[in-house]
Amino acid sequence: MMERNGTPKHVAVIMDGNGRWAQKRLLPRSAGHRAGLKRMISLSEHAFSVGVKYVTLFALSAENLSRPQEELDTLFSLFRDYFSGNTEKLKGKGVRLRVLGDPALLPADIAEMIRVGERETSSGRNGTLAIAMGYGGRQDILSAVNEAVRRGKPLGAEEFSALLATAGMPEPDLLIRTGKEKRLSNFLLWQCAYTELYFSDKLFPAFGNADFDRALKEYASRERKFGRI
Repeated sequence: MMERNGTPKHVAVIMDGNGRWAQKRLLPRSAGHRAGLKRMISLSEHAFSVGVKYVTLFALSAENLSRPQEELDTLFSLFRDYFSGNTEKLKGKGVRLRVLGDPALLPADIAEMIRVGERETSSGRNGTLAIAMGYGGRQDILSAVNEAVRRGKPLGAEEFSALLATAGMPEPDLLIRTGKEKRLSNFLLWQCAYTELYFSDKLFPAFGNADFDRALKEYASRERKFGRI
Protein backbone atom coordinates (compact mmCIF):
# COMPACT_ATOMS: atom_id res chain seq x y z
CA MET A 1 0.00 0.00 0.00
CA MET A 2 1.39 3.41 -0.97
CA GLU A 3 2.16 5.70 1.95
CA ARG A 4 1.04 9.23 1.17
CA ASN A 5 3.21 12.22 1.87
CA GLY A 6 2.01 15.03 4.08
CA THR A 7 2.77 18.71 3.58
CA PRO A 8 6.36 19.04 2.37
CA LYS A 9 8.66 20.53 4.97
CA HIS A 10 10.85 22.26 2.37
CA VAL A 11 9.68 23.58 -0.99
CA ALA A 12 12.06 25.11 -3.53
CA VAL A 13 10.82 27.20 -6.45
CA ILE A 14 12.54 28.16 -9.69
CA MET A 15 10.66 31.36 -10.51
CA ASP A 16 10.89 31.28 -14.29
CA GLY A 17 9.02 33.36 -16.86
CA ASN A 18 8.90 36.92 -15.52
CA GLY A 19 10.32 38.45 -18.70
CA ARG A 20 8.13 36.35 -21.00
CA TRP A 21 5.05 37.25 -18.93
CA ALA A 22 5.76 40.92 -19.60
CA GLN A 23 6.55 40.43 -23.29
CA LYS A 24 3.24 38.60 -23.84
CA ARG A 25 1.54 41.74 -22.53
CA LEU A 26 3.69 44.06 -24.64
CA LEU A 27 5.30 45.38 -21.48
CA PRO A 28 9.01 45.91 -20.75
CA ARG A 29 10.78 43.01 -19.06
CA SER A 30 11.16 45.19 -15.97
CA ALA A 31 7.38 45.04 -15.49
CA GLY A 32 7.62 41.26 -15.41
CA HIS A 33 10.33 41.35 -12.76
CA ARG A 34 8.21 43.69 -10.61
CA ALA A 35 5.22 41.38 -10.98
CA GLY A 36 7.45 38.43 -10.14
CA LEU A 37 8.69 40.07 -6.94
CA LYS A 38 5.12 40.77 -5.84
CA ARG A 39 4.18 37.15 -6.55
CA MET A 40 7.30 35.93 -4.73
CA ILE A 41 6.27 37.72 -1.55
CA SER A 42 2.68 36.49 -1.72
CA LEU A 43 3.65 32.92 -2.59
CA SER A 44 6.16 32.61 0.26
CA GLU A 45 3.59 33.94 2.75
CA HIS A 46 1.03 31.44 1.47
CA ALA A 47 3.51 28.57 1.68
CA PHE A 48 4.20 29.26 5.35
CA SER A 49 0.48 29.61 6.05
CA VAL A 50 -0.22 26.06 4.77
CA GLY A 51 2.53 24.48 6.88
CA VAL A 52 5.69 24.59 4.78
CA LYS A 53 8.64 25.37 7.08
CA TYR A 54 11.40 26.10 4.54
CA VAL A 55 10.89 27.99 1.28
CA THR A 56 13.83 28.42 -1.11
CA LEU A 57 13.38 30.72 -4.10
CA PHE A 58 15.73 30.96 -7.09
CA ALA A 59 15.77 34.70 -7.75
CA LEU A 60 19.06 35.24 -9.59
CA SER A 61 21.53 32.66 -10.85
CA ALA A 62 25.24 33.25 -11.21
CA GLU A 63 24.69 32.89 -14.96
CA ASN A 64 21.97 35.57 -14.93
CA LEU A 65 24.66 38.10 -14.03
CA SER A 66 25.73 38.07 -17.68
CA ARG A 67 22.42 39.66 -18.72
CA PRO A 68 22.34 43.23 -20.08
CA GLN A 69 23.27 45.81 -17.46
CA GLU A 70 19.95 47.61 -17.84
CA GLU A 71 18.06 44.49 -16.81
CA LEU A 72 20.46 43.82 -13.94
CA ASP A 73 20.01 47.39 -12.71
CA THR A 74 16.25 46.80 -12.61
CA LEU A 75 16.70 43.57 -10.67
CA PHE A 76 19.11 45.15 -8.22
CA SER A 77 16.68 48.02 -7.64
CA LEU A 78 13.92 45.52 -6.88
CA PHE A 79 16.19 43.62 -4.48
CA ARG A 80 16.95 46.87 -2.66
CA ASP A 81 13.24 47.55 -2.32
CA TYR A 82 12.63 44.02 -1.10
CA PHE A 83 15.27 43.96 1.62
CA SER A 84 14.52 47.49 2.83
CA GLY A 85 10.78 46.81 3.00
CA ASN A 86 10.49 43.20 4.11
CA THR A 87 13.20 42.44 6.67
CA GLU A 88 11.15 43.87 9.53
CA LYS A 89 8.04 42.05 8.29
CA LEU A 90 9.88 38.74 8.29
CA LYS A 91 11.26 39.44 11.74
CA GLY A 92 7.78 40.26 13.04
CA LYS A 93 6.43 36.97 11.67
CA GLY A 94 9.30 34.96 13.15
CA VAL A 95 10.64 33.98 9.71
CA ARG A 96 14.38 33.65 9.31
CA LEU A 97 15.93 35.08 6.14
CA ARG A 98 18.83 33.35 4.44
CA VAL A 99 20.43 34.30 1.14
CA LEU A 100 22.26 31.62 -0.84
CA GLY A 101 25.03 32.57 -3.23
CA ASP A 102 28.15 34.67 -3.38
CA PRO A 103 27.48 38.19 -2.02
CA ALA A 104 30.68 39.38 -3.71
CA LEU A 105 28.84 39.04 -7.05
CA LEU A 106 26.24 41.60 -5.96
CA PRO A 107 26.49 45.37 -5.46
CA ALA A 108 28.07 46.19 -2.10
CA ASP A 109 24.98 47.91 -0.69
CA ILE A 110 22.80 44.87 -1.45
CA ALA A 111 25.38 42.58 0.15
CA GLU A 112 25.19 44.76 3.26
CA MET A 113 21.37 44.62 3.24
CA ILE A 114 21.63 40.84 3.11
CA ARG A 115 23.99 40.74 6.10
CA VAL A 116 21.67 42.99 8.09
CA GLY A 117 18.57 41.03 7.09
CA GLU A 118 20.10 37.69 8.03
CA ARG A 119 21.32 39.07 11.35
CA GLU A 120 18.03 40.77 12.26
CA THR A 121 15.92 37.68 11.53
CA SER A 122 18.32 35.04 12.85
CA SER A 123 16.13 34.21 15.84
CA GLY A 124 13.08 33.40 13.68
CA ARG A 125 11.57 30.00 14.49
CA ASN A 126 8.34 30.00 12.47
CA GLY A 127 9.96 29.34 9.12
CA THR A 128 13.00 29.94 6.93
CA LEU A 129 12.90 31.90 3.69
CA ALA A 130 16.01 31.29 1.59
CA ILE A 131 16.54 33.43 -1.51
CA ALA A 132 19.18 32.29 -3.98
CA MET A 133 20.97 35.29 -5.52
CA GLY A 134 24.17 35.00 -7.52
CA TYR A 135 23.83 31.29 -6.84
CA GLY A 136 24.91 28.27 -8.88
CA GLY A 137 24.66 24.62 -7.88
CA ARG A 138 27.99 23.64 -9.43
CA GLN A 139 29.68 26.63 -7.82
CA ASP A 140 28.19 25.60 -4.48
CA ILE A 141 29.57 22.08 -4.81
CA LEU A 142 33.01 23.28 -5.93
CA SER A 143 33.20 25.65 -2.99
CA ALA A 144 32.40 22.79 -0.62
CA VAL A 145 34.96 20.52 -2.31
CA ASN A 146 37.66 23.16 -1.96
CA GLU A 147 36.82 23.56 1.71
CA ALA A 148 36.96 19.79 2.19
CA VAL A 149 40.39 19.72 0.53
CA ARG A 150 41.54 22.52 2.82
CA ARG A 151 40.47 20.48 5.83
CA GLY A 152 42.49 17.57 4.49
CA LYS A 153 40.31 14.65 5.48
CA PRO A 154 37.62 12.48 3.84
CA LEU A 155 34.06 13.63 4.45
CA GLY A 156 30.78 11.76 4.57
CA ALA A 157 27.61 13.00 2.90
CA GLU A 158 26.32 14.79 6.01
CA GLU A 159 29.66 16.50 6.64
CA PHE A 160 29.82 17.57 2.99
CA SER A 161 26.25 18.89 3.10
CA ALA A 162 27.26 21.06 6.05
CA LEU A 163 29.73 22.88 3.76
CA LEU A 164 27.07 23.85 1.22
CA ALA A 165 25.16 27.13 1.13
CA THR A 166 22.10 25.37 2.56
CA ALA A 167 23.91 24.09 5.67
CA GLY A 168 21.46 23.48 8.48
CA MET A 169 18.45 23.23 6.18
CA PRO A 170 16.75 19.95 5.19
CA GLU A 171 16.96 18.94 1.56
CA PRO A 172 13.94 20.05 -0.50
CA ASP A 173 11.02 17.64 -0.54
CA LEU A 174 9.49 19.33 -3.57
CA LEU A 175 10.92 21.55 -6.29
CA ILE A 176 8.51 23.57 -8.42
CA ARG A 177 9.59 25.14 -11.69
CA THR A 178 7.30 27.53 -13.52
CA GLY A 179 7.62 28.81 -17.07
CA LYS A 180 7.28 25.54 -19.03
CA GLU A 181 10.98 24.61 -18.98
CA LYS A 182 11.83 21.22 -17.48
CA ARG A 183 15.34 21.36 -16.11
CA LEU A 184 17.14 22.27 -12.88
CA SER A 185 19.27 25.03 -14.43
CA ASN A 186 22.14 24.61 -11.97
CA PHE A 187 19.91 24.96 -8.89
CA LEU A 188 20.55 22.94 -5.71
CA LEU A 189 22.12 20.07 -7.64
CA TRP A 190 23.41 18.14 -4.61
CA GLN A 191 20.42 18.97 -2.46
CA CYS A 192 17.79 17.81 -4.98
CA ALA A 193 19.10 14.26 -5.42
CA TYR A 194 15.81 12.80 -4.14
CA THR A 195 13.54 15.82 -4.47
CA GLU A 196 10.14 15.42 -6.14
CA LEU A 197 9.94 17.63 -9.25
CA TYR A 198 6.85 19.54 -10.39
CA PHE A 199 6.75 21.56 -13.60
CA SER A 200 4.13 24.15 -14.50
CA ASP A 201 3.58 25.77 -17.88
CA LYS A 202 2.42 28.94 -16.16
CA LEU A 203 4.81 31.89 -16.13
CA PHE A 204 5.78 32.78 -12.60
CA PRO A 205 3.72 35.98 -12.12
CA ALA A 206 0.64 33.96 -13.13
CA PHE A 207 1.43 31.03 -10.80
CA GLY A 208 -1.13 31.65 -8.07
CA ASN A 209 -1.68 30.21 -4.62
CA ALA A 210 -4.17 27.72 -6.03
CA ASP A 211 -1.47 26.50 -8.43
CA PHE A 212 0.91 26.10 -5.50
CA ASP A 213 -1.72 24.10 -3.60
CA ARG A 214 -2.18 21.91 -6.68
CA ALA A 215 1.54 21.15 -6.62
CA LEU A 216 1.32 20.19 -2.95
CA LYS A 217 -1.61 17.88 -3.73
CA GLU A 218 0.39 16.23 -6.50
CA TYR A 219 3.33 15.82 -4.11
CA ALA A 220 1.04 14.19 -1.53
CA SER A 221 -0.03 11.58 -4.08
CA ARG A 222 3.50 10.39 -4.79
CA GLU A 223 5.47 7.67 -3.03
CA ARG A 224 8.99 8.58 -2.03
CA LYS A 225 11.18 5.47 -1.87
CA PHE A 226 14.71 6.97 -1.64
CA GLY A 227 16.06 3.94 -3.51
CA ARG A 228 14.12 1.40 -1.43
CA ILE A 229 11.61 -1.12 -2.78
